[in-house]
Amino acid sequence: MSTFLNANAQVVGPVPSPFESIEQNSVSNMEAFGDTLWIGPGLNRNIGNGPNWFLPEGADSVVAGRGRVYSLALASDTVFSGLGFNFQQAESSVQTGVGYQVSTDGGDSWSFLPLPLDTETDSTFIYGGNSYRQLPIIVAQQSPPFKTDFQGQTVFSANWASGLMRSRDFGQRWERMILPPQSADSLVPEESYTFISPDGSERYDPRGDQNLLGFSVMIDSDGDVWAGTAGGVNISSNALTAPRDSVHWSHIQAEGSDLLGNWIISIEEQPSSGDIWMTNWASGVSAGEGYGIVRTSDNGETFDQFLQGLQINDIGFMGNHVFAAGEGGLFISPNNGQNWQRIEQIKSPNSFIKPSASYYSVATTNDRVWIGTSDGIVSTADFGETWQISRVNFPLAGGNQYRTDAPDTEAFAYPNPFSPSRQEIVRLKFEVQSQGNVKIRLFDFGMNLIRELENRSFAPGTYEATWDGRSRNGNIVANGPVFYQVETADNVIRGKILVLD
Repeated sequence: MSTFLNANAQVVGPVPSPFESIEQNSVSNMEAFGDTLWIGPGLNRNIGNGPNWFLPEGADSVVAGRGRVYSLALASDTVFSGLGFNFQQAESSVQTGVGYQVSTDGGDSWSFLPLPLDTETDSTFIYGGNSYRQLPIIVAQQSPPFKTDFQGQTVFSANWASGLMRSRDFGQRWERMILPPQSADSLVPEESYTFISPDGSERYDPRGDQNLLGFSVMIDSDGDVWAGTAGGVNISSNALTAPRDSVHWSHIQAEGSDLLGNWIISIEEQPSSGDIWMTNWASGVSAGEGYGIVRTSDNGETFDQFLQGLQINDIGFMGNHVFAAGEGGLFISPNNGQNWQRIEQIKSPNSFIKPSASYYSVATTNDRVWIGTSDGIVSTADFGETWQISRVNFPLAGGNQYRTDAPDTEAFAYPNPFSPSRQEIVRLKFEVQSQGNVKIRLFDFGMNLIRELENRSFAPGTYEATWDGRSRNGNIVANGPVFYQVETADNVIRGKILVLD
């Protein structure tokens, strides 16, 4: 049984109550291999679209530490996960690298690899026989591993201030790759180059050159390496195998090409065609930069542009269908980008995604496309005709795998306290034990009726009611306690929601 009364007040269900739940509803990273999906920030795994999500016991930096998944790279039974966290300093936070959590047996056991950093003596490097000065990156702040990829024993990691890192022994030792300066359209060992620091001195310094700031990386099926920065995209045909001082790059930026913007957020290869797709954001390097996605079929010689003006976070594929996850929603093209449809709101028989949700990530298992949003995970096996939704589950009895000692309760509301302007809706979870009428009402401190959310018959099961913080007249309620009352055939359940806007 399910119903969608309107966008602002509805009851959905019965809702599942698995003990093995995801850690949080906001999922900005996911990757798939075969029938297995891995997601951040908790390094959870789902196999075959089952109801349960794996908790990575032994991955102590995630389970017991402050590490959160910033990137994932997969192969058969192998997971290479880049970890970071938000470091609080003064009145702001800085994204900070932690290291890598790695498994080569499908997640049964894990090893930790520390974040690669320079020492203070790493102040010079050799490229093409020439010696250059560089700024050593010696702290983890501003060097989280935003993207990782590997082939065999060679791993690449895009670590923002540290740039593009490479390991040729699966993460035991690392080297900082040399990328072209922003002003150059290539880097070859036969030429010499000038790198400029913010103080005007000649030095390889990411503070003064946005093409040295690593954000995305991909190894394509031909073995070419694509490195996205805040200053464009860099392509190399020998970065997998050549010594660091002999790797050559072509550098493409928005000015003088069909890139829409210089900040390359995501780079993906379409399996059915071999085309390379990229999300572009404006970085401020060139005048006229914008947002959208581009596709190249000729190794970067030309680009086709799509969804111009939209801030897209990630791209995924199933055959000729292209899925673009963005701040303005989810966009689907059934024909390789010729036409696009924006999904207004995703609903399933027993849940829904908030209309204001951001769409962050895309991954494809054997028969499903998965999308990470700010309000849960959605998946489809029929190109968006129907959806399944996975959200954080906290059963009324027995807790979940992240809080096993939680007390049993008859109902609860979350988030609580609740801010209507910031969080949009509050969800009220409750149980119906016997078939019968269910009435859900909200009251103010004086027990005056604010709103009736439901009054109809329900079958036994667990349900969720949602409320947008408005009264029956459509007005946002005042700050303070709001009391809910759920009347079922067997019971009357009462509780409190604290509204703080």
